[in-house]
Amino acid sequence: MPNPRVALLGLILESNRFAKPAGYDDFLSNYWLEGEAIVTDARRPTPKIAPEMAAFVRAMDATGPWTPVPILLAASRPTGPIEESVYEDAVARIEAALDRAGPVDAVYFAHHGAMVATHIDDPDGDLASRVRAKVGPGVPAAMTLDLHANISDAMVAATDIIIGYRTNPHVDMIERGEEAAFAIRRMLAGIARPKAAHIKPPLAPASVTLLTADGPYGDLIDFGQKRQAEMGGAILNVSIFGNFIFADTPDNGLSVVVTARDDQAKADALAREIAAKAWAMRQRFVRTLTGFDAAVAKALATDRAPVAFADSGDNPGGGGTGRTTAFLSALVEAGAENVLYGSFFDPALALDAHAAGVGGRFEARFNRARGNATYEQWDEPFTAEAEVLALHDGDVVGRLGLLAGRQMALGPSAAIKIGGVTVIIISARVQTADPMFFEMFGQDIAAANTVVVKSRGHFRAGFLPFFTPDRVFEADTAGLTSPVLERWPFARVPRPSFPLDRDVDWSI
Repeated sequence: MPNPRVALLGLILESNRFAKPAGYDDFLSNYWLEGEAIVTDARRPTPKIAPEMAAFVRAMDATGPWTPVPILLAASRPTGPIEESVYEDAVARIEAALDRAGPVDAVYFAHHGAMVATHIDDPDGDLASRVRAKVGPGVPAAMTLDLHANISDAMVAATDIIIGYRTNPHVDMIERGEEAAFAIRRMLAGIARPKAAHIKPPLAPASVTLLTADGPYGDLIDFGQKRQAEMGGAILNVSIFGNFIFADTPDNGLSVVVTARDDQAKADALAREIAAKAWAMRQRFVRTLTGFDAAVAKALATDRAPVAFADSGDNPGGGGTGRTTAFLSALVEAGAENVLYGSFFDPALALDAHAAGVGGRFEARFNRARGNATYEQWDEPFTAEAEVLALHDGDVVGRLGLLAGRQMALGPSAAIKIGGVTVIIISARVQTADPMFFEMFGQDIAAANTVVVKSRGHFRAGFLPFFTPDRVFEADTAGLTSPVLERWPFARVPRPSFPLDRDVDWSI
């Protein structure tokens, strides 16, 4: 098809049911783009939008004439359910823009896949269905998703191919965006529409078990790719989604989505095979954390190689507030030395540091603005004398891993020293997944005895040059992303589901 018109859209949010609902400000503080602004950003050297969308645009540019029809692309950093008014407004804008645009030849969705709304459990599927109703059943549609997506039947039914990330930490978003572009080009060339199969065994693990460099999830994804290759082109895509348990939806659970070139039976058979393998290895989807006291003790030790800790209960990348202080205060009170700790989301504290100036000393008051909401219960105030080591405006480009090449706007930021602990303070709620969070202040990560990050697992790619996997530990800290699932009052996750329910029988 010469010069196809391809609609570009996405509403990106990973929802933690227990976190603060996502309002307009949560999207505007990251990005909310409509119309040509989407394509303009995608073609910049360092885009701020989702890498898969930028990659899709560039791949379409490289593979022939086309006309982008940019609709709306908005993303919030992970937080709670999207507010009904925000969601319905976004959908209304998308529908109106599609009406104005007229007929399109294809649609590309860049979503996360684990969004919930205050009024519905499956806004990703709802939005895809409403767009499908607008463009018609014959228009090819591709969707890329994070591998933590909670897949619904509505999402599968409304699209022709669903393409999930294969890496965690996520370092393959560009490849997946390119894959979506190639799939769209293939369908526009008139080749038969793909056939998809979706199977969800009752397995809903915590995200700490979903790393892909090793472990059960990595083995499962490798198996899926191996089987796809063995089928000689009959299968276009195998995506295995680990689920995001904190969304607490009826669609929670590991999902296998297999897309065949044109044979539904082959898609069904391979999806069943992979789902059965996942269920057979279910006992491996349980992980033991490093206890809080043990983590503090290890941080105090000096007769060891440098180590890194994930403050796993407070991962802003999973909806955490980025403000819990228990681990920090314990390290300071115990007299820990040569520790780098980042990054705390506390705009008021960052401004105090800027007012004090480099070299200045001041009383650092963490969480003075703490409210009474349930999701803030772990954001305990903490006060200590601090020295300002360095200041930054927070405009920085990521260097490694998840954030490599991406423009970050962290707002007024500071490195302050409290005893033997250097603490990074930022004004945007972002997980510390890149060494630039420390390096922008001139901090030498390689020289630290202990590094603590508010992240769950994405930091592993960014900090791999400094810490091999055997020197990375997940501390059992409290907060909105504590992976100890028994602590959470899940109300919508299908039951029984392993590992919440250990005596589950299931067969395909």
